[in-house]
Amino acid sequence: MFFKKNTTVALIGYALAAMSFVASAQTLRVSNQGDATSMDPHSLNESMQLSMTGNVYEGLVGRNKDLSLAPALATKWTQPSPNVWRFELRKGVQFHDGTPFTADDVLFSFARASGDGSDMKSYTNDVKEVRKINDLTVEIETKTPFPILPDVISLLYIMSKKWCETNQATKPVDRRKGIENAASFRANGTGPYRLRERQPGVKTSFSRNGAYWGTIESNATDVVFTPISNDATRVAALLSGEIDVMEPVPVQDVARVNASANARAITGPELRTIFLGMDQKRDELLYSSVKGKNPFKDKRVRQAFYQAIDIDAIKRVVMRGASNPTALMVGPGINGFFPELNKRFPFDTEASKKLMADAGYPSGFEVTMNCPNDRYVNDGEICQAVAANLSRIGVKINLQAETKGTYFPKILRRDTSFYLLGWTPGTYDAHNALNGVMRCVDDKGSGQFNLGAYCNPKVDELTMKIQSETDKTKRNAMIKEAFELHSADIGHLPLHQQALAWGVSKKVNLVQLADNFMFFKWMTLQK
Repeated sequence: MFFKKNTTVALIGYALAAMSFVASAQTLRVSNQGDATSMDPHSLNESMQLSMTGNVYEGLVGRNKDLSLAPALATKWTQPSPNVWRFELRKGVQFHDGTPFTADDVLFSFARASGDGSDMKSYTNDVKEVRKINDLTVEIETKTPFPILPDVISLLYIMSKKWCETNQATKPVDRRKGIENAASFRANGTGPYRLRERQPGVKTSFSRNGAYWGTIESNATDVVFTPISNDATRVAALLSGEIDVMEPVPVQDVARVNASANARAITGPELRTIFLGMDQKRDELLYSSVKGKNPFKDKRVRQAFYQAIDIDAIKRVVMRGASNPTALMVGPGINGFFPELNKRFPFDTEASKKLMADAGYPSGFEVTMNCPNDRYVNDGEICQAVAANLSRIGVKINLQAETKGTYFPKILRRDTSFYLLGWTPGTYDAHNALNGVMRCVDDKGSGQFNLGAYCNPKVDELTMKIQSETDKTKRNAMIKEAFELHSADIGHLPLHQQALAWGVSKKVNLVQLADNFMFFKWMTLQK
C-alpha cells in the first residue's frame, strides 16, 4: 500500500499520537526509516524484514546475543553421516493459534521456502531431501557434505502447515509478481511475540506470547512499530519520547542524540557490505544508450566504473566517517574476511577515462541506475555521489531512486542494468555471500541475489568445495582463492561496510547485534 506524501505524514502523526495514549511501561515503540514489505517470512531475504518477522517466527536453530548458534525449535542436532543432519524437535511448542508444532511443519516450511515465489531458495538449494523420522525428529539430507548447514538454516523460519493450508498461503508471497496472500498481512508463528495488527506503511503492532516456550527478557506486553521515512521527523520523535527505539540515526545527528536528555545513540560496526552490481548477462542492456551490445561484459568498463568512484569522499562527505571502504564482498566479523585482500583499485579518473576509451567508449554512455532511498544508511545520497563521479568519465547516470517497497520487487525480477545492494551473510560465513551473490545463477537458488548474473565456473567450483570442506585451513584457502578470482574479474563493485547507529531512549535497555536484527525479547523498559 502506497500513499501520497501528505497522507503519509498525516498517518505517521496519527500513529505517533495513538501510541502516546498507551502506558509506556508496557508498550515498546520502535521505528525505522522503512517498513517490512510483508509478514511472510519466505517472501524477501532482507535483514529488516527477517528481523521483524523473527519476533513472530522461529527457525530450527537460532542465535544467542553473541550471534553464536542456539537451540530454537530444535533442541539438538547431530550428523549421523556426512550428508545427513538429524534435528530433534522441541516438545510442547504451539503456534500462536494453539496448533501443536511437529515435524510436518518443518517438512512443509522447507518445501515452501524452496518453491515458487520464495526468496529463501539460496538457503535450501543444496538440500536433497527433508524427511520425517517421527513427530519430533527430522533429517535433512544434503547433496554433498554440508558442515555449516545449521548456520545456513538459522533464518529459515518455520510456518504452520495447517494454518497455511487453511488460509490459502501454501506458496510464498511473490513481490516480484505483485502476488499477495493471507501471509502478507497475518502471521502465525511460534515466537515470543504475536502479530496483532498490520497496516503496511503505517503501523504494525505485536503482543507478548504468553504461551511462549522460552524466556522473554523483555517486560513489554506490546510493541508498536512505526515506519518514519523522514530523518528529521524520526529523530524528533525519539528526542521527544514519542518512540523508544529507532534505526538508523542519521550520521549527522549522532552527536545531537547523544547530547539529549532523553536518548542516546548506540553505534558499532555492521556486518553488511554495500556494493554495486551490473548486468553482465544480457547481450544488450535494458536501460542504456548502447545498442547491440552490453558494455558491462567488458572488464575494462567495470574497472573504469570502479576507479571512477571516489570512495574516500563518500566516506567523508556522505557517510560523515561512519563507513569502512572495502575491496571485498564481506567485511570484518565474517569468517573468510582476509585483510590482506582488502585493497581497492585506486581512485583515478584519468585511468578510468583510458579504460573507457580502450573499451570503445571514449565519450561514455548513458545507463539507468536503480537505488533504494529508505533501506541503507544514506543510500540515495551514495547513489547521487556515484552518479556525479561517473559523470567525470562521460557516463550519464539516469538515477532511479525509490522506496524499497517498489525497489526490491524490481531488481529481484532482474529488471535492472546497474543497481545498489547491501548484503549481510546470515551465516556469518563467506560461503553465504559466495553462494547467494557471487555464484552462477540457476533455478534452484544458486546466485539468487547475483542480480547481474556474474559467472565464473571456477568460483562456482570453489564454492561447492568450500561448502563441504571440514578442514578450516583448507577451507579458508579456498575462500581466499574465490575472492581473488572475483576481485580480478571485478564481478561487483564493493563500496563499504556501513556503521550501525540505533537511537535508544535512556529508559530502554537492549542488545545491539552486528547483523542489525532487533529482537524485542531482549528489550526492556525501565519503570
